[in-house]
Amino acid sequence: MSLFQLTLRNVLHRRFLSLLTVCAVAITVAFVVLLVLSRQSVEQGAKKGYGPFDLVIGAAGSETQLVLNTFYHIGAPTGNIPLAVLDEARRDPSVAAAYAMTTGDNYKGFPIVGLDAGYFFTRYGDSRLQAGTMYAHTGETIVGAYVARSLGLKVGDTFAGAHGLVQGEHHESATSETGEASGHQAEGVEGAEGAEEAGYHGENAEHAHESFRYTVAGILPELHTPDDRAVFTTVDYAWAVHGLAPEDREITAVLVKPASLLGAHDLKQGFDGSNGVQAAYTSKAVSDVLNAVDQGSRLIGLITAICVLLAGITILLSLIAAVSERTKDVGILRLLGKSRAYVWLTLTTEGLLVTATGLIAGLLVGHLGAYLLKDMLFSQAGIQIEPYQWTAEHWLIAGGALILGLLSSLGPAFRMYRMHPLALFKA
Repeated sequence: MSLFQLTLRNVLHRRFLSLLTVCAVAITVAFVVLLVLSRQSVEQGAKKGYGPFDLVIGAAGSETQLVLNTFYHIGAPTGNIPLAVLDEARRDPSVAAAYAMTTGDNYKGFPIVGLDAGYFFTRYGDSRLQAGTMYAHTGETIVGAYVARSLGLKVGDTFAGAHGLVQGEHHESATSETGEASGHQAEGVEGAEGAEEAGYHGENAEHAHESFRYTVAGILPELHTPDDRAVFTTVDYAWAVHGLAPEDREITAVLVKPASLLGAHDLKQGFDGSNGVQAAYTSKAVSDVLNAVDQGSRLIGLITAICVLLAGITILLSLIAAVSERTKDVGILRLLGKSRAYVWLTLTTEGLLVTATGLIAGLLVGHLGAYLLKDMLFSQAGIQIEPYQWTAEHWLIAGGALILGLLSSLGPAFRMYRMHPLALFKA
C-alpha cells in the first residue's frame, strides 16, 4: 500500500473529524478570498469611477458627498448651483471640457441623471450604444446596461419618473411627504427644490412627474462603471418636469476635465467659496473614502487572523486525535520495518491532505460567494466584484494554508517519530 493510499484511508476512517477540519479550513480560505476580491474591486472601481474628470463643481458642503453623488450616484447631492457657473467654467482656458448635471428624480430606484451627451464621448470615447441612439430631445433617455437588464427595458419603451432620491434598487422613492423631507435635508436637492419653486406640493408634485413621460432612445453597452445603473437624459428634463422659468433654472454639478494639473488647481481656487459654490478634487474625495474603508478592513483583518488561528488549532486537534487512535497501528508499522521517516510522513501528509482539500473547497466557495454578491454590491455602490479574477494574493493564500497545515502536523508527527516501536505497540 502506497503512502498516499494509507493516508487517504486514515482520513476516511475518521470521516466526521476530517470533515470538520476541512470545513474549518474552507470557511477561513473562503472568507479571506472574498475579502481580497472585495477590496481589490472597491479600489479599482473607485479609481475608474470618475474617468478624466479630476474636478467637480457643486454646492458648498461635503466634498465626499458631492463626488459620490455625481460620479457614483450614491446619496444626495449637496444642493444646486446657478446655471451661470457652467458658462463661467467653459470660458476658463484651463478647462478642456465641462458638462452640466441635474439630478433629483428616479425610476424604480435607479437615478435619473440629466447630463450633456458629450460626457459619454469625453469619458468613454466613441463607444457604440448597445442599441438605439443617443438622446437629442427633452424626454429621450439612454439607460445603463444594468438598468436595462434589471427592468427589462428596450428601445421605444416609455415610463414616468418619480420625485425624490434613490431609495434602493427596484423600490420607488417617496414622492410626496418623504420626498420633500429628503429634499429639505439635502438643502435644495434639484427635484424637491424645483417642485417647490414651481408651486408643486404633495400630490401636485407627484402628478407633475407622472404626467411627464420618458422614452428610451438607446441602451448603453456594459461600461463596468456606476453609469451602468443610471438613466440618462437631457439636462433640461427637471426644468421641463417642473415648468421652471429661465431665471429659476439651476444645475446640480459641473463635471470638469482640466487641461492640466495646474489648471485644476487654479480652477479650484477660483470657484471655491464663491456664492455658495465649491470645487472638489475628485481623486482626493475618493481617497478619503478608501481610507475609511481601509480602517474597517483592519477590523476584518483581525477577525480573519482569528479564523486562521482557529483553523490551525482544528488541524492540530484533529491530528492529535489521530495519533491517539493509531498508536498501535503505527507500532505495528514500525515492527514490520517501516522507518521513522515513513511514520512521520503519514501524519504530515494527512495534515496536508486535509488542508489542501479545505483550501480547494475554500477557493471555490470564496469565488462563488463573490459571484453571488457582485450584483448586490454593484446595485448599491456601482462597484462590481470580479468573481473569476485570480491575483498574486491567491498564491499567498494557497501557500499560507499549506504552511499552516504543515506546521500544525509537525507536533503530533514528531511525537510519533520519537517513540520506540515497542512502546508504541504496548501503548
